[in-house]
Amino acid sequence: VWDITQKGYEKKRGKLLAPYIPQIQGVDPSLQIDNRIQASSQAILPGSKHNKSRAANTRDERFRSDLHTEAVQAALAKYKERKMPMPSKRRSVLVQSSVEACTPPDTSSASEDEGSLRRQGRLATSTPYQGHGHPAVEHWFNRVIQGSSTSSSASSTSSHPGGRSPKVGLAFDLLTPDTPLITDNHSAPPDVTGLSERSSFHGERPQVASVRGVSRSYNHHTSVMETADGVPVNSRVSNKIQQLLNTLKRPKRPPLREFFVDDFEELLDGKLIQQPDPNQPKPEGQQMSPLEGEPLGVVTNWPPSLPAALQRWGTTQPKSPCLTALDNAGKPVYTLTYGKLWTRSQKLAYTLLNKLSTRNEPLLMPGDRVALVFPNSDPVMFMVAFYGCLLAELVPVPIEVPLTRKDAGSQQIGFLLGSCGVTLALTTDACQKGLPKAQTGEVATFKGWPRLLWFVTDGKHVVKPPKDWHPPIREASNDIAYIEYKTSKEGSTMGIAVSHAAMLAHCHALTQACGYTEGETITNVLDFKRESGLWHGVLTSVMNRMHVISIPYSLMKVNPLSWIQKVHTYKARVAVVKSRDMHWSLLAQRDQRDISLSSLRMLIVADGANPWSISSCDAFLNVFQARGLRPEVICPCASSSEAMTVAIRRPPEMGVPPPGKAVLSMGGLSHSVIRVDTEEKLSVLTVQDVGQVMPAALVCVVRVEGTPYLCQTDEVGEICVSSGSTGVAYYGLPGMTKNIFETIPVTSSGVPVSDRPFTRTSLLGFVGPDSLVFIVGKMDGLMVVSGRRHNADDVVATALAVEPMKFVYRGRIAVFSVSVLHDERIVVVAEQRPDASEEDSFQWMSRVLQAIDSIHQVGVYCLALVPANTLPKAPLGGIHISETKQRFLEGALHPCNVLMCPHTCVTNLPKPRQKQPGKVGPASMIVGNLVAGKRIAQACGRDVAQLEDNDQARKFLYIQDVLQWRAQATPDHPLFLVLNAKGTVASTASCLQLHKRAERVAAALMGRLNTGDHVALVYPPGIDLIATFYGCLYAGCVPVTVRPPHPQNLATTLPTVKMIVEVSKSVCILTTQAIMKLLKSKEAAAAVDIKSWPTVLDTDDLPRKKSPQMYKPPTPEMLAYLDFSVSTTGILAGVKMSHAATSALCRSIKLQCELYPSRQIAICLDPYCGLGFALWCLCSVYSGHQSILVPPLELESNASLWLAAVSQYKVRVTFCSYSVMEMCTKGLGSQTEALRLRNVNLSCVRTCMVVAEERPRIALTQSFSKIFKDLGLSPRAVSTTFGCRVNVAICLQGTAGPDPTTVYVDMRALRHDRVRLVERGSPHSLPLMESGKILPGVKVIIANTETKGPLGDSHLGEIWVSSPHNATGYYTVYGEEALHADHFNTKLSFGDTQTVWARTGYLGFLRRTELTDASGERHDALYVVGSLDETLELRGMRYHPIDIETSVIRSHKSIAECAVFTWTNLLVVVVELEGSEQEALDLVALVTNVVLEEHYLIVGVVVVVDPGVIPINSRGEKQRMHLRDGFLADQLDPIYVAYNM
Repeated sequence: VWDITQKGYEKKRGKLLAPYIPQIQGVDPSLQIDNRIQASSQAILPGSKHNKSRAANTRDERFRSDLHTEAVQAALAKYKERKMPMPSKRRSVLVQSSVEACTPPDTSSASEDEGSLRRQGRLATSTPYQGHGHPAVEHWFNRVIQGSSTSSSASSTSSHPGGRSPKVGLAFDLLTPDTPLITDNHSAPPDVTGLSERSSFHGERPQVASVRGVSRSYNHHTSVMETADGVPVNSRVSNKIQQLLNTLKRPKRPPLREFFVDDFEELLDGKLIQQPDPNQPKPEGQQMSPLEGEPLGVVTNWPPSLPAALQRWGTTQPKSPCLTALDNAGKPVYTLTYGKLWTRSQKLAYTLLNKLSTRNEPLLMPGDRVALVFPNSDPVMFMVAFYGCLLAELVPVPIEVPLTRKDAGSQQIGFLLGSCGVTLALTTDACQKGLPKAQTGEVATFKGWPRLLWFVTDGKHVVKPPKDWHPPIREASNDIAYIEYKTSKEGSTMGIAVSHAAMLAHCHALTQACGYTEGETITNVLDFKRESGLWHGVLTSVMNRMHVISIPYSLMKVNPLSWIQKVHTYKARVAVVKSRDMHWSLLAQRDQRDISLSSLRMLIVADGANPWSISSCDAFLNVFQARGLRPEVICPCASSSEAMTVAIRRPPEMGVPPPGKAVLSMGGLSHSVIRVDTEEKLSVLTVQDVGQVMPAALVCVVRVEGTPYLCQTDEVGEICVSSGSTGVAYYGLPGMTKNIFETIPVTSSGVPVSDRPFTRTSLLGFVGPDSLVFIVGKMDGLMVVSGRRHNADDVVATALAVEPMKFVYRGRIAVFSVSVLHDERIVVVAEQRPDASEEDSFQWMSRVLQAIDSIHQVGVYCLALVPANTLPKAPLGGIHISETKQRFLEGALHPCNVLMCPHTCVTNLPKPRQKQPGKVGPASMIVGNLVAGKRIAQACGRDVAQLEDNDQARKFLYIQDVLQWRAQATPDHPLFLVLNAKGTVASTASCLQLHKRAERVAAALMGRLNTGDHVALVYPPGIDLIATFYGCLYAGCVPVTVRPPHPQNLATTLPTVKMIVEVSKSVCILTTQAIMKLLKSKEAAAAVDIKSWPTVLDTDDLPRKKSPQMYKPPTPEMLAYLDFSVSTTGILAGVKMSHAATSALCRSIKLQCELYPSRQIAICLDPYCGLGFALWCLCSVYSGHQSILVPPLELESNASLWLAAVSQYKVRVTFCSYSVMEMCTKGLGSQTEALRLRNVNLSCVRTCMVVAEERPRIALTQSFSKIFKDLGLSPRAVSTTFGCRVNVAICLQGTAGPDPTTVYVDMRALRHDRVRLVERGSPHSLPLMESGKILPGVKVIIANTETKGPLGDSHLGEIWVSSPHNATGYYTVYGEEALHADHFNTKLSFGDTQTVWARTGYLGFLRRTELTDASGERHDALYVVGSLDETLELRGMRYHPIDIETSVIRSHKSIAECAVFTWTNLLVVVVELEGSEQEALDLVALVTNVVLEEHYLIVGVVVVVDPGVIPINSRGEKQRMHLRDGFLADQLDPIYVAYNM
C-alpha cells in the first residue's frame, strides 16, 4: 500500500503553506511554524490563493477543509508501510459492464443531497469570532504540524520504536506454541490442519481433483514452502496468506477485557462483560439545569389559526404575492397571490368534501388523511392542496412522488399510508401522467401500498363552491393538522402528527426568533414538503404574508448559483438553505461578479447542526463577504421532525451574544465527554453553535440509554424539548410515541425536572457557554462500538479527507453499523469513480482504514466499494442509508471491491479453550459397567450365532463356492439386471451365466498369472465387473476394482487409476476394449506414463474355455480382495478383505435386510468400494436375491431412472448415495406431478438406505422424503447407513427394528467434545440422526480419543468397532502398516482390556433410547458426528467443517455449495456461486458474519468459485484437502479471493 513518507509529507506541507509563511533566509519553512501563530487564520482557509488552480466547475470536487486533510495525512504518515494482501479477482469481474451503460448519465445522481455532497472536512477552518475560552484553531493546528502528537492511535506498535508491545489481542494465537514461527519460506509451515497420520496417499475426486503421490516427509531444505501434505507451494496465493499472517501478527490493540464467556452451564449467551477502562474520561461537571427560551411575545391581532391568517390575507391583500415558482432555467413561471391561494384552496376544499362520493356516501369526512403527491418542481400546486386540505379539515400527508415500482423505501411509505388509513392521493395532471400505469391504464399499485384513488387538483377538476358555502375557520385546536413522514435509522417510515395548536405555536416561535415582518421576501431552496422548507416556506410565510421564492432542486442541479442570483434579484431579506447549497455555489461563484448579498439579514442554515456545516459556512463567508454578505447574518439552526425547530442563531439585530465554536476531542466524545483541549491533536471535531433555544421552550440534555437522567454540563446527551410547538405523536404507534414524545427527564436523585412531558429530538449535543446549544451528532448516525460512541457523519468526513480525494464518486459514502456477535460493527460503503483501477481502490481502502483507525480509534469491520451511481438514492438524490444497509445484509449490494477487517475489529470472541489434561484411571471404575454413575457406552447388533441356522450359504466358507453351488442348484435364477438410461434392461445374468463368464476369465488368467497376484479390474458399472471379480477368485488372484477414467477428463481421473494400479501392486489390468484403447491413447500419454502400465487384457471376446480346476484358498483368513477408496481428507486407502470377512459381511447384511432368493432390491450406487461394492458384487451371490443395478452415471441423462425402476419392480429395499438423492431432489423436485402421471408409485418401499461414511445429512434426506411423499414414499422409509475404512458396514437400518431417532445437541458443547441434548429449535441446536441399526455380529464402543478409556452413555468419543467382517488392515506400499496397526487392533486402556477393536476414526456417541429392538431389549442408538481427520482445531475447540458449511450455505441464496479448511490456522471458506458474478463480493461479508455469529470464528480467507469446483468423491463427500491443495497451487480460477484483515 503506497504510503506518504515523512519526507514527502514535509515537502507537500511546505509547498501548501509556503505562500503564507514569512520566509527567513536559509531556514527551512517547516521549522518556523511558530511564526504562524499570529498570522491571519486566512492562511488556512480554502478558497484562498492556492485554491484558484482548481477547475472552475468541477462539481464533484468535494469542498473539504484542507485542515482536516492535513490531519488525516498526518495520521497516515505514522503508519509505516504495511503490506496487506490485495484481494485477487478474475478478469471478467473487473470488466464489469460500464456503469454508464446501466444508469442514465447522472440524472438524479448523487451529489445532490442529504447523503452526498455535503461531507466537508470537519476541522475548524474558521476565524473564531471570539475565543469563548475555546483555544484558537492555530494552537492545536501548529502542534499537529510539528508532528509532536503522541498519538495513542491504534496503529501497529511496531511503528513506535521503543513503544511497549502489548500482547497480541487477536482472536486467536497465530500458531500453536510448539511450532516454529514461519519466518521465511524455507521451512514448511506447521501442519495445523489436523491431518491424520494415515495420509499414505492423496486421492482424488473421480472427475476433477488432482492427485499427488508426493511423500509426506517435510522438506526442510528446499527453497519452496510445502503445504502440510507435501504439495510444493510457491504460488501467489500462499504468499498472500503469508502476508496476511504477517499483518495479523502485528499487535493491534491492548489486551482486551471484554471477552464474553460462553459457558453453556450458565448459558451467559455472550453478554459483553464490560469493565470500563479506568483511564477513560468521565464527566466531571455539575448536573445541567434545564434551559428556558425567552417567553413568546404577545402580538396584537395575531390570527387564531393558520387558515384564519390565510383568510385574512386572501381577502384584505389579495394582490399581494405569496409564492413565486421558477422553471429549470430559473425564469419565474407563476406567482401565486394570497387572493389566488385563498380562492383556489376553497375550491379544492369544497370539491373534496362534496364532489367525491362512493355509493352516495361522501368519500371523505373531516379528520380523514389524504396523501399529497407533488413533484419538487411544483410548489404552487402543493401549497394550494395543503391549504385546501386544512380548509376542508382533512389531514394532509405529503410524500415523495414514487418513480418506479421499486423505489428505495417506497414499501415503507406504503406502510405509512396504510397505517394512516389513506384512501385518496392528490397530485397534478403532469405528475399523474408520469406515474407507472397498470394494464387498465390506472396508476399501478406500488409494492406495499394500499389501494388509492388518485385525484388531480388542476383547475378543470375542481368546482367553484356555491355563494353560501364557507369553509369552517376555527381556533387552533389539538386536532391533527398534518402528518410529516420521517424515515428511521432502521428504514421504517413513521408519520409525525402535528396539531393545529402546535403548528400555530411553531409559526409564532419562528416569527419571533427570526424577527419575520409582514411582507418580507424569502428564498427557499429546501424541500417544501417537510421540515424547514415546510415550516418557513409554506406555514410561517403565510402567517406573515411573506413572499417566498421557491427554488426547485432541479434548477440547483443545473445552476448551483441560482439561489444567490434570486436573493440578488428579489432583494430577499432571508434565505433558507443547507450546507450543500452554500458549498455548490462556492464551486460556481467565479462566473458571477455582479451579485450582491447585502439585502440578507438572515441566512438560515437548516442543517447547521451537522458537523461539516461549519466549514461550509466559513468558506462561504470567506468568498461572499466581498459581495456584501455580513458575517453575522449566517444563522445555523437545529431541528428534527419530532421536535420541529429546537434552536436557531438569532439575527444580529436581536442583540444576542456572539457565536461560539468548540474544538472537541474525538476520544472524549466517544465516551460522551466534552473535552475542549486535547492531547490527541489529530482527532478533534470542530462544531459551531446553533444559537439559542426557541422562545417558550424548555430544553434539557439527557442520557441516551436507559432512564433519562439529566447529563452533567460536560457530557453529551440527547437534547429534549418541552414546548407547545413540537409534534404530538407518531401516528398509530402509541408505544413509540410514549418513548419519544412523553419523556420525563429526571435529576440524579430521580426527581422529574418538570411536570410537562418532553420530546426527544434525536439530536446529540450539549449546552455551551452563554447558553448556546451545540450539536455533535444525531441518534440516527450513532454507532456504539464496544461501549464507545461514534458518529457516522464524522467517519464519512474522515474517509473523504483521504487522498486521492477524487477517488470517491461525487463524495457518495454511506457509513452505518451492523450487529455481529453482540456488538456493533462499522461498515463503510463508497461509490468509486468509473475510471478507478484495482490498485487505486485497494490503496484508497487501506488508507481509509488507517485514517479511521488513527482519528477515531475504531476499526472498520467492512469497507466496500460499489460502482458509481449504484447506491440506492433518497428522494433528493442523497444516499438512502437504511436501504443500503438492508442490501448489504441481504447480499444485494454488488460491490466491486471489499475489504473486511474482522481480525482487527472483533475483540469480544469467547476465550479460547484450554484442555484439561484429565487422565481417568482404573480407580474411577466401579465394578460393573459404570463410570461415575453412567452406563458405559457400548452396544451390539443381534448375535449371529443364535440366528436361524437353515442358512445354506453358511456351509460355504468362500463366496466363490457359493456362486458355484447356486450355478448348480438354481442355474436359471436371475441374479442381476442392469438398466440403461432409458430404463430398459441393458444386460442380465443368471447364476449359471455368471458362473460361466467367471470361468472364462479364470481360464484366461490361470496360464498367465500366479496364485495371489493382484489384478486391477477397470470396468464401467455392469455385469462384466461382477463376472471378472469372480473369475479372479476362481483363478486364485486378488481382484482390485477401479473406477475407469472419464474420457472427457483424463488429466484428473487417469492419474488416480494409475496410482491405484501401482499402489495395489497389480500385475495385470482387466478391462473392456474401449477402455483399453483409452489407457494407451495419445491423450492418456499426456496425463501419465503409459509405457509403465502392467499387462492390459480386454475381456470382451474371451474364448469359451473352462479352467482346468478351481483354486481353493488354504484358509478363510486368506486375502479375498482389496478395497481402495479415497477418504474425504484426500487420502487413498486400500483395505484388505479376507474370505472370512467377506462371507461374514454378506451374512450380516442378509440378516439385517432379510434377503432371500425371492426378494428384489434396487441399487443405485458406484460398485467400486465400500458397501456399494459389497451390495453390487457380493450380496446377491451370497443371498440369492435379485439385484436391479442402476449405474448412478445414467441419472445424469435421466434423473427419474432409479425411482421409476423402484416403482416398476415394486422394490421393498433400495440403496442409493447422497449424490443420487441430491440429483433426485434437485432434478425432480418440480416434476412429481409428471411422475405421478407416468404411474411412478413409491408406496412399495419399506426402506431406502443412503450409503454413507459421514454424519447423516438430515436436511437432504428430509427434503427427499417431503418431495416424494406425493408419490407414496413413506416418511419412515429413508435412513442412512454407516461404514468406514476399517469396517465398510457398521450400521444399516434393515427391515426390522425401530425407526431411526433424531436428537438435538448443543453445537457449542460439541466443540468442547461434550454432548448436551437440547430441545428442538433451541439456539445453537444441531439435529443428529441415528445412522441406522448396528448390524448383527457388530459390537461398538465409544472411547476417549486421548486416554483410550471407555466413555459413558451420551459422551462424545471415537467410535470403535469389533466384528467378524472388520477389514484386516490397510494395504499400502511404503510398509507403513506399523503406523496404522492400531487402527485395526486396539485395546481399551482400562475396563474390558481383552477385546480387540478397530478404530473408525469417527467421533460419535451412543444413547440408550426408550424404544425396544427386535429382541425386546432397549435399543441403543449410534450417532455419528463426523470424521476426526476432518475436524478443525481452532481456538482450542474442535469444529466439524460441515457445521460451518451449513451456516455458510444458509447465508445467501446464491451459495450453491461450500467447503472449509484451515491453512496455518487461518480458516479458509470456499463458496460456489450460483448466480451472476457481480454477486461474488456480496458473499464475503455475509460469510464472515454468519461464521462469527454462529461459530465464534474469524474467517481468514473467502474464496468465491464457480459451481462444481469443490471436488466431490463418488459418495458425494467433499474432498476438502484436494480443494486446499488446488487453492494453494492456484488452480481454482476463483472469481474472487478476499483476505480478511
